[in-house]
Amino acid sequence: MPFSAQDWPIGAALLQFPEAQDAPAARWAGTLYEVAAAGFTHVDLTDTWVRPGDLTAERRRELAGELREAGLGVTAISTVRRSVTDPDGERAAENLAYLLRTVEAAAELGVGTVSVGLHRELTERQRAAVWFWTEPGASDPVGDERAWGLAVERLRRVGEHAAGLGVAVSLEMYEDTYLGTAESAVRLVREIDLPNVGLNPDIGNLVRLHRPVEDWEQIVLATAPFTNYWHIKNYYRDHDPATGAYFTVPAPAESGFVDYRRAVEIALAAGFAGPICVEHYGGDGLSVSATNREYLRRVLAAKLRGGAR
Repeated sequence: MPFSAQDWPIGAALLQFPEAQDAPAARWAGTLYEVAAAGFTHVDLTDTWVRPGDLTAERRRELAGELREAGLGVTAISTVRRSVTDPDGERAAENLAYLLRTVEAAAELGVGTVSVGLHRELTERQRAAVWFWTEPGASDPVGDERAWGLAVERLRRVGEHAAGLGVAVSLEMYEDTYLGTAESAVRLVREIDLPNVGLNPDIGNLVRLHRPVEDWEQIVLATAPFTNYWHIKNYYRDHDPATGAYFTVPAPAESGFVDYRRAVEIALAAGFAGPICVEHYGGDGLSVSATNREYLRRVLAAKLRGGAR
């Protein structure tokens, strides 16, 4: 077992911090200090904050220096809304080039994992909504074998490039994409067929939808053998049979619809030993993420001692 419950790398997502790509290093330092002050020893370099793949070599050295100064390791670089299946061919090519640069930046920074998804940019209606997931977004074409083949080919190219640099690639589950169900996600990673390419079963992305969803436990059971990184967040979820209405809002990991005590047990039994990222939308997302971290450490301690593996 590579980690104990207390040293398992659990990083804070930076979703709640404003974009800082061109900010001075002092501003980066301020954000990283907040993460460390919340008790984190690791951070997920979410690219809505800073895109390491688009930094110059000099600025990447600055970023590395600020991470060292804050005493933070990096669980992964998480790329957001950079789909290689975008129907706009030029944008898809730009996204592929960006992912290849990000893998190179990860290797330069000593980051072992890059999380990649097939979700696309938010629509105008999603951006206007209180919670963007309450409005439908873009989707990959169901049954289109040409589009599927392009996804396999392009993600395999990212994986091969990453393998040459000693970096793992984790494919993030997200609704209405080829990573939107357990069956499709497992098929995709199997067809890519690279040992350094696995899954990031971000089941929070799926249970928050205002519609019927796949059973979360079945998702974890199916994807756990392929999981090499894990975004963890939770939601309160309710359904009114009389009206057919669904309702979801963000929740702390221990309080929401998904029983992460059971999910962690399944993942450990399947051999999961990768880093984790804790996320939360709304309010003081960093503090809720810190609460999620401590909850996960308690669960890991119990499951590892109890022989969940």
